[in-house]
Amino acid sequence: MEKAKVAAMFDGIAPKYDFLNHFLSFGIDKLWRKKLVKLLKKQSPHSVLDIATGTGDLAIAINKRAKPEKIIGADISEQMLQYGREKIDKKGLQNTITLEYGDSENLKYADNSFDAVTVAFGVRNFENLGKGLAEMHRVLKPGGKVYILEFTMPQRFPFKQLYRFYFFKILPLIGRLFSGHSKAYNYLPQSVEQFPQNEVMLNKLNEIGFIHTKYVILTLGIAAIYTGERL
Repeated sequence: MEKAKVAAMFDGIAPKYDFLNHFLSFGIDKLWRKKLVKLLKKQSPHSVLDIATGTGDLAIAINKRAKPEKIIGADISEQMLQYGREKIDKKGLQNTITLEYGDSENLKYADNSFDAVTVAFGVRNFENLGKGLAEMHRVLKPGGKVYILEFTMPQRFPFKQLYRFYFFKILPLIGRLFSGHSKAYNYLPQSVEQFPQNEVMLNKLNEIGFIHTKYVILTLGIAAIYTGERL
């Protein structure tokens, strides 16, 4: 989807975004973020860039458990960022976490700027996935790592069929009811189904130049965490 349309879509659902994230995933999204942060913590990064940060949930979780010196959260939705800044202000985290406008495919940061780059549920919204991944690679320091949390489609019977019914039929109805925005929650399952997954996604990372690429399947194949290192 074009980035202007993505920004407008997320601006529209920003007031209910956090609630619906947790409600529609039955709270499991919090556990997925914890898993990503657990992997990140092993690296002990001093500086982290959280791309497609939204309202800053992952940035806040990283601060709580991994304790880097600096976290920058970047997003193209100003409304999402505003809600995120309010959360960060309430928690008194302004000295550690900065949320700012940022285009994932044209990052303003210099080469070799960060020890780690994270993305939670954002890469499938990139207009140009290859360009976005290349930008992550560019701003990482040598030895720096990328951590990507993204939805996937389960493959095993009968969970595959049950999940597809929920994801394509029930979830859009609930999302539209609470957010008043029908397009966003129809777009969600469509974008997940079309997004490269598992080994295909690893191949994308390898093509960009990441090494030691791996993925971990979460919750029967509903999501996965992809990791890679800059040489």
